[in-house]
Amino acid sequence: MPEPVLRIIPLGGLGEVGKNMTVYETGGDILVVDAGLAFPRDEQLGVDLVLPDFGYVRERAARVRAVVLTHGHEDHVGALPYLLREVAVREIWATKLTLGLVQSKLDEHGLLRAAELCEVDPHGTPVELGPFRVEFVRMAHSIPDTVAVVLDTPAGRVLHTGDYKIDHTPVDGIKTDVGRLADIGNRGVDLLVGDSTNAERPGVTLSERVVGEAFRQLIPVRRGRILVSSFASNIHRMQQAIDVAAEVGRKVALIGRSMRKNLNIARNLGYLEAPEEIFVRPPELDDYRPHELLILCSGSQGEPVSALTRIAYNDHPAVRVERGDTVIISAKPIPGNELRVHHTINGLAKLGAEVLHEENALVHTSGHANAEEIRTVLSLLRPRAVMPVHGEFRMLAAHARLAQEAGVPADAIVLAENGSVVELSRGGVRVVDRIEAGVTFVDGLGVGDVRDVALRDRRRLSEDGVVIIVATVGTTNGDLASSPELIVRGFGDAAPMLDEMRSEADRVLRECVEQRVTEIKLLQEHLHDGLGQLLYERTGRRPMILPVIVEV
Repeated sequence: MPEPVLRIIPLGGLGEVGKNMTVYETGGDILVVDAGLAFPRDEQLGVDLVLPDFGYVRERAARVRAVVLTHGHEDHVGALPYLLREVAVREIWATKLTLGLVQSKLDEHGLLRAAELCEVDPHGTPVELGPFRVEFVRMAHSIPDTVAVVLDTPAGRVLHTGDYKIDHTPVDGIKTDVGRLADIGNRGVDLLVGDSTNAERPGVTLSERVVGEAFRQLIPVRRGRILVSSFASNIHRMQQAIDVAAEVGRKVALIGRSMRKNLNIARNLGYLEAPEEIFVRPPELDDYRPHELLILCSGSQGEPVSALTRIAYNDHPAVRVERGDTVIISAKPIPGNELRVHHTINGLAKLGAEVLHEENALVHTSGHANAEEIRTVLSLLRPRAVMPVHGEFRMLAAHARLAQEAGVPADAIVLAENGSVVELSRGGVRVVDRIEAGVTFVDGLGVGDVRDVALRDRRRLSEDGVVIIVATVGTTNGDLASSPELIVRGFGDAAPMLDEMRSEADRVLRECVEQRVTEIKLLQEHLHDGLGQLLYERTGRRPMILPVIVEV
């Protein structure tokens, strides 16, 4: 009888921050842990969202037993609707709040009945999903109801931490269950699949309550409007801001669709408490004086059409900031978003607002474990092998060093990449293969229809502009019916060159007529090459050139 083997295949979240998704496969069955998305980088022009490549799961759809979710952040659940469109998942297992957020998301996509939503009880009996025996452990994070996932399989026991930190004074009083972790460690952990986000940072992460204390010091002494921007999923952050607003007699307005939706879900499920009378609607803001208002808004990452960005550029229909107002950005920029956030801060400062952020005030703390907390988890679990996940490669490498310091042998530490096929057996853990694990772009209503060539074209348009040449030729003799017309966009001051460009286009076309070149595709190629050469010689730039031939 062959030795049982567990295959672990990360489809996202390694070498990057975002789109976390891991496939666990044994005995012919597949369990998927998390299905997250990432937001596009600056060079991914026109792309709205970035998803994992579902190809491996799609080809084995009949073998997928369930999707298990660790918590409700977009980088762990945001790709779920897109996955359900391609894979008929039977069950989705998650905690109460995570299911509430997921249910709303699936409803928006018309997928509410696509899979059975099953609520997890972290203190209940383990769940049997084919060859997987799954139990859940409470973990503290920047969103309530976060869990680690323990997978008991014939090949060994794996603990997948999800995102976590060891917060001794969480806002909701629910701490990381170190007692359960120690118990699981005593039973034996064959592989720890662990969050690496803050592995480079020494010490411990500050408690979430530190931010609440900062709010209590900052908000009462300010007389203008106060805007607090954070991730819309940071329920504890919103709770603390609302509590201080109630203490100082400020009304609270919610700006941003995601902020309103998540707060309502959290209130309805009992994860956030606030009296109904404290809230005012955005159209009512002008009925209150500045010192009577606290505004919670989305857009802490400088997203182009988010509430805070529009406010920064004086483009929001309901909210404006002016001298005397205070804006608290209670979030850290995701890697790649730094410039956008800085532009937003500059815009707000230009309008006269005082902007407080993590670099000048204690208004944010991470939801991820620093090095000392990772050491604590390693000592509690005493894993035989470690596979760092969730982070850029330097973060994974830092986690690997911590594991080695904790006594894990170097050959039992797996530094994998997206698409690595890792096998766990009684003989240990190793990388045995690699699959294709690229990305899928969401562009408007299209999913996966953006190719590298499209992104390349968009980059060229953004950097060098476009030149459109419209030439009219006779269908019988191929003669020019009129001089070519030029349309130039995004090319700086093109006016001085228009006559020269028109003359060059006219020259190319007349040469083609003399040589009896009448095929439209050939005419377009000659025009493209002739104008392209002229523009490069004169400007050193290569705009996109689009020749249009009209036959009359």
